Amino acid sequence: MAEAENVASKALPPEDSRSFFSNRWFILAASVLSMVAVANFQYGWTLFVTPLQKQLKAEQALIQITFTVFVLLETWLVPFEGWLVDKFGPRLLVMAGGVFAGLGWVLSGKAASLTDLYLAYAIAGLGAGIVYGTAIGSALKWFPDHRGLAAGLTAAGFGAGAAFTVYPIANMITTAGYQATFIRWGIIQGAVVVFAALFLKAPPDGWLPRTWRIKGSEQVKTRQGAISFTPGEMAATPQFWLLYLMMTMVATGGLMATAQLAPMARDFGVDKTLVNVLGWTVIALPFALSLDRLVNGLCRPAWGWVSDHIGREKTMALAFGLEAIAIFFLVSFAHRPLLFVIFSAFTFFGWGEIYSLFPALCGDFFGRKYATTNYGFLYTAKGTSSVLIPIGSALAAGKAFDFRADILLLVGLILVVFALFLAPTVFRINLGAAKGILLAVAGALVIYGLVLTVVPAVWTPFAAKFMVPKGGWVGVFRIAIAFDAIAAVLAFFVLRKMKAPFKPATSDTSVAA
Repeated sequence: MAEAENVASKALPPEDSRSFFSNRWFILAASVLSMVAVANFQYGWTLFVTPLQKQLKAEQALIQITFTVFVLLETWLVPFEGWLVDKFGPRLLVMAGGVFAGLGWVLSGKAASLTDLYLAYAIAGLGAGIVYGTAIGSALKWFPDHRGLAAGLTAAGFGAGAAFTVYPIANMITTAGYQATFIRWGIIQGAVVVFAALFLKAPPDGWLPRTWRIKGSEQVKTRQGAISFTPGEMAATPQFWLLYLMMTMVATGGLMATAQLAPMARDFGVDKTLVNVLGWTVIALPFALSLDRLVNGLCRPAWGWVSDHIGREKTMALAFGLEAIAIFFLVSFAHRPLLFVIFSAFTFFGWGEIYSLFPALCGDFFGRKYATTNYGFLYTAKGTSSVLIPIGSALAAGKAFDFRADILLLVGLILVVFALFLAPTVFRINLGAAKGILLAVAGALVIYGLVLTVVPAVWTPFAAKFMVPKGGWVGVFRIAIAFDAIAAVLAFFVLRKMKAPFKPATSDTSVAA
């Protein structure tokens, strides 16, 4: 431990400290810029749902599968992308991410069918995932002394990046059509990511800032370990699985609001209604979307800063509880335009913080060396929650929904988790050759599920199309309220009481976290 602390006292090498472009705050700013450029791929999506539904003559639930495909590709590949970043550095990978993300929107503008749209947005999800995972991992590595704030600032780019482009995109959809909007903004945003990637770099091996173990509250420092965990070691801890469960539950409500806000506003008749806000008359839906994105971004560093001072778990309990209350009032007063705007903003205020608190706590618990890969695995919780989005559309309308792809994806994911993590760590089973067989079967099931998602006509040996009871938007968001309340209780009464994960120190002092 003493040797690790000696390493922790090292400052940047002299040549780095003299270089402006090697300053960690400048690198953080470049990461934030890359996140701003991919924000619309998720947060601008809701603007395209209605015009896509009209153009492709498809039900809303089928259009919303596009969002699920995006989030799945944006999240579930992040662990592999994080491993590449940890091994080869961030610059070239983020450039590739910018190209994929921009190309995805360009192809979305040319999509003539649901299959074309799913494939195009899958490419966008792949690119956005590379950018997101790299940026958050970079913040965790460069700022172990301010993890909450740095992760929050980085995530703020993704949360608030769409705030100032909602009106231009909405206007362009109206004047030039959604196809031209996809193409033009895809090129612009992809180019910005490539530019920002030129300034990205990883910290030198063994480097830690002078302020390490000096700044920050005792609440946080006592939860920070001095040794890094590999992904397999992390997965053997109950702390990781509790974090995964909580992030899945809280992400559900936020993703529902992100994807369904425009259709929900249309159903309540407030999407085109004028509202007066501090003497300024605006259309309710575009203003709500802009305000939501702005609040969603600003809350991330704010909650991160709070967590740096009072502890991650207490901050989680507070934020999750506020989100549950905000969603309750949103669905209760959504028919009143001004209250729709106000409570949708509060919903995002209580949700966006998961993208600063969870990566910060993941870095605290499991260390710095594998931070990008480790958070990549935790970030897949967002992808897991995304499968509920199209189901939510069907539940709101009371229509039949085909669950075949969801079943295949779920079984494949369970097999992967069992083979890679649970069997060798929790159950202490040596699978031997069976491990490769299980992973091959899991891979086949996941690919089968993704293909079925993109091409619903593909044959399967079983049927799983069921009529979903009509719950309306109130019924859909009651599920989110329950998830948020449960997560708040788990954070305060369970996670906060658990000791930080521990493993015996090794001789590799460069992994100090």
